[in-house]
Amino acid sequence: MAEKKENIFTKAKSFFVDCKNEIKKIKWPTPKMTFKNTGVVLVMILIVGWFVFLLDMGLMQVLGVVMSVSR
Repeated sequence: MAEKKENIFTKAKSFFVDCKNEIKKIKWPTPKMTFKNTGVVLVMILIVGWFVFLLDMGLMQVLGVVMSVSR
C-alpha cells in the first residue's frame, strides 16, 4: 500500500533517457544519400512546376475563348 510516487524530476530524467535511447535507434542517412534525395526532390519540383505552368496556360487559353464568345 505504500507506493513510492515518482517526483517530476525522476519522470523528466526517465523521459530524456528514453528519448536518447530512441534517437540511437534512428538510421541516419549518409551525405551521399542526402545529396541524391535532394536531387530527386529538385527534379520533382521542376516536373510539377512545369505541369502546373502548362495546365495554367491551357486553362487561360480556354478561359480566353469562353470570354470572347460571351461578349
